[in-house]
Amino acid sequence: MAKRSSDPVHCWLVWRKAHEAAHDYLYRGIEETGISHTDFRVLEALLHKGPLPVNTIGPKVHLTPGAISVAIDRLLEKGLVSRADSSEDRRVRIVALTKSGKELIVPIFRKHSAEIGRVFADVNPKELQILEKVLKKAGKRAKALVGERSRTRRC
Repeated sequence: MAKRSSDPVHCWLVWRKAHEAAHDYLYRGIEETGISHTDFRVLEALLHKGPLPVNTIGPKVHLTPGAISVAIDRLLEKGLVSRADSSEDRRVRIVALTKSGKELIVPIFRKHSAEIGRVFADVNPKELQILEKVLKKAGKRAKALVGERSRTRRC
């Protein structure tokens, strides 16, 4: 059976293979910096989002509550982040980059960003716009389908 370019299954396989190849390349680059993928994700989120409550960071970087607590403790021990009580809600702990944390993550993220650019070097700006639009559309649809599945299971 010949593959049609409009076949969603074939498209999914191409998308997955491209993601896996890019992931392998990009995360190997992060490993070369000496920090873990988890630490990179947490530090990068704090770099771009600013100080955040601990319970907000976990979902942003795809870590469970237990895993984010361990990661924050590890980064605290290294002096890369600070943790303080929220002035608005004493149950909330706010995590922020320290000067050392920022000095570490800025060049690492700059290198990572350049490597992402290399992955997309053969893609022109118009193609990038189209790809972004298509991926957003597919992502929103998948998220809606998860919601539908959750609602039907509860019934």
